[in-house]
Formats: sequence, C-alpha cells, structure tokens
Amino acid sequence: MIAYRFLTADDTSEFCHKVTKALNEGWSLYGDPTYAYDATAGVMRCGQAVTKDAPGDYTPDTKLGEL
Repeated sequence: MIAYRFLTADDTSEFCHKVTKALNEGWSLYGDPTYAYDATAGVMRCGQAVTKDAPGDYTPDTKLGEL
C-alpha cells in the first residue's frame, strides 16, 4: 500500500522537525510545500504532503502516523 499524510504546523522550527522526523521514518516528500496565512490564529502555517510504501492493505482504521 502507498500511505499518504499531510503534515501541518505553524511556521516555526516545529514544522521542519515534523517533516524531518517523517523523512527519517521512511516517508518521502510528495509535491511542493504550502504556506498560507491563518487569519483566525494570526500566524503563517506550513504544509507538506508525504508518502510511504507500507506493507498490508489500507483500511480506514489504518494509523498512518504509526507506519
């Protein structure tokens, strides 16, 4: 199965650490990162899609963060 996750966080080092952790766990970058202003919170937010080849079949109960 190919698993897909979309990682998000405020524009701080937390976001970079989140993406770096995913890459070190075998996830691969998918597409370009996104960057947008969250007017409700008054902060810039970042997003990055990642994918990973994983054993087994996908079900809605699959815990993507645990792959």
